[in-house]
Amino acid sequence: MKRILIYTGAGLLLLLLLLAGGLWIFRNCILNRMAERKITQVEERYGLEVHYDELRFEGTGCLFLNGLSVVPEERDTLLTLRSATFNLGFWQLLKGNVEVMDVALDGLTVDFVKENQQANYDFLFRSRSNGEKETERVPEKAGYDKRVQTLLNGVFRLLPSEGRLTRLHVCERKDSDSVSLYVPEFNIENHRFRSQLTFVEEGHTQHWETEGEINSGERRVSVCIQAPELTVPYIRRRLGAEVAFERLWLSFTQQEEDEKMVLLGQTEVDGLKVFHRRLSPERINLNHGKLDFQLNVEPHALELDSCSTIRFNDLQFHPYLRVEPPSHLMASIHQPQFPAKELFNSLPHGLFENLEGIRVEGELAYDFELDADLARPDSLKFYSDLRPQHFQILGYGTTNLGKMSEEFEYTAYENEMPVRTFPVGPSWNHFLPLDSVPQLMRMAVLQSEDGGFFYHQGFLPDAIREAMVYDLKERRFARGGSTISMQLVKNVFLNRRKNIARKLEEALIVWLIEQNRLTSKERMFEVYLNIAEWGPGVYGLLEASEFYFGKRPSQLTLEECIYLASIIPKPKHYRSSFEANGRLKENQEGHFRLVARRMAAKGVISEAAAEGVDLSRVVLTGEAGKCFADSLSFSTPQPVP
Repeated sequence: MKRILIYTGAGLLLLLLLLAGGLWIFRNCILNRMAERKITQVEERYGLEVHYDELRFEGTGCLFLNGLSVVPEERDTLLTLRSATFNLGFWQLLKGNVEVMDVALDGLTVDFVKENQQANYDFLFRSRSNGEKETERVPEKAGYDKRVQTLLNGVFRLLPSEGRLTRLHVCERKDSDSVSLYVPEFNIENHRFRSQLTFVEEGHTQHWETEGEINSGERRVSVCIQAPELTVPYIRRRLGAEVAFERLWLSFTQQEEDEKMVLLGQTEVDGLKVFHRRLSPERINLNHGKLDFQLNVEPHALELDSCSTIRFNDLQFHPYLRVEPPSHLMASIHQPQFPAKELFNSLPHGLFENLEGIRVEGELAYDFELDADLARPDSLKFYSDLRPQHFQILGYGTTNLGKMSEEFEYTAYENEMPVRTFPVGPSWNHFLPLDSVPQLMRMAVLQSEDGGFFYHQGFLPDAIREAMVYDLKERRFARGGSTISMQLVKNVFLNRRKNIARKLEEALIVWLIEQNRLTSKERMFEVYLNIAEWGPGVYGLLEASEFYFGKRPSQLTLEECIYLASIIPKPKHYRSSFEANGRLKENQEGHFRLVARRMAAKGVISEAAAEGVDLSRVVLTGEAGKCFADSLSFSTPQPVP
């Protein structure tokens, strides 16, 4: 029995040796058969022609590939590779894990070409070459932690600890525009890499220096890119933006804490410059910034932990951000007291042009909270509060923020172009002092535009929240929640371009004026009534009263006051409020009665007067009536004689 077992074991061992020997002898035939079968599947599925000159094993785990090309059907060549050598790790390969230990690539060229809406990379965005939809069941999506884990595993497994890449060329061309990357040599030694990159875009050549580390054993990645003034390619043509910097560094380590993935790291940038017309008309210089971060990757959310620290020039704070796709965003900042000059010294050049050079003293504290869910806009929570202590302005910068307290020159803009300039004070013959404005007119404007103007400090958080809810529902910036203070600052201090920078600067200037009482509320309201646009080329209440009703403001009726207040948001569209017979449209009645009731609640008019508001009493007896009649006769077809 023992002898039988020995003979059987020996036979099995001999069989395994013969099988292994056969696999060894015919390994290249097997490899090429497997490669050809896989290539055929890929060609049929994506409409490609894949060719290689040579594919073979040498030794236990060294794979050679020569003369590879990938050509989409009836398209330009997408990829060519002169030669490649891979050390795949033999024992890991036996287990089914492809782990690249060492690699050498030479002459890799990738060309992304798009002409006349046809691209040689279209197949990347379709599942089948015939365009049919996939019928098989789509598996449930993995959590974000699993996705990030898979991505990092692929990076650490496929990027070798040793390697050399020579003559890499990547080009993206769309019609006559193109951008190309050339890497003469890219070396990886003991997990560390260093290389020079050359970018060419629209005839402009840049040379980048890169270095870093990809360490699979310690699950660590670090990358540094630098150049005298590095301009990020491609995004200017695609997004109309410009991003430039001198040095960018990123480093992070993957860890596991409390059954969740954590990425701990730092990123730092020097000499950052950003331009986009929606941000600012000027190039924004952000100088130096640094982020120490803890990014928590959960199955259904990504979270920037509040222990993270942003250092921006002289300013430092701890943000919190949580994103729960597809539509839930939470963010907060709770910054205890800090020197006020740290904030104002850190404002980016080009983003707050009216505040450049301002000098302040004292301390500030700031709290911000946002909880927004696109699926439930009405549940939105918003809070923002900048609190001063012993704060004062020592000197204005480029702009005198207190200029509204005295007579000053105001310039009105039309389509971002100046159309009229006039003094806001007694020297202007159309100037109307506040005490000459009838109480009915004052209260009609306040109750229509900003009922709490004389009581708030420039902002109405509830109005801002309501505007944000409305914008979320409309999926666009449709309402701004502006107070009279915000409208004044926008018109008096800022250019008329609509961009993010203007809104940020507007908010900060409003805060400075209101907190420091640089201009009294009475004078601000007086300025507002004298510069508000009330129609095409009509500025100020005195001109508006004459243009619409041929009257002095003191002669206006209740209905005429409410009407004038109602058209401030859209002064050029006053004609759309009237029917062809010259009467106000019925859809105006709701606003009229709302303002009237508010005025009654303030004791300005009686409840009976509020209920008796009559739209028919609004008759355009001034120049506006003639303009309305002319436009009506012009637009109405005349009978043919």
